[in-house]
Amino acid sequence: MCVACGQRFTTFERPDVVPSVRKRDGSLQRFTAAKVRRGVERALADRPVPEGAIDRLVGRVEAMVMADPGGTVTTEDVGREVLAGLRAVDEVAYLRFASVYKDFEGARDFEREMAALEEDR
Repeated sequence: MCVACGQRFTTFERPDVVPSVRKRDGSLQRFTAAKVRRGVERALADRPVPEGAIDRLVGRVEAMVMADPGGTVTTEDVGREVLAGLRAVDEVAYLRFASVYKDFEGARDFEREMAALEEDR
């Protein structure tokens, strides 16, 4: 309560650390959930997606990034978390994302990844 005017007020705490992502070339980039969302939305384009699935997946990635005590994660960390989430939501979207993230070069790469999906069932 304010001693001068008697009004009540509320404060909100926010983290001081702005998380960073270390890219493959070694450079650092500020983490943005919007960039993750764009990648997830592209992978899920034209796919039947349960209501709220994208928000939950982006939230999961954001929580993983924020939980890092050093405030810096790698693009590999982010990519693995997105892949794990997409795998649970839609296998086609998972393959789409994996083809870019894992730099597929041909049909054999898709076959290998599909075989891995089958093994995990």
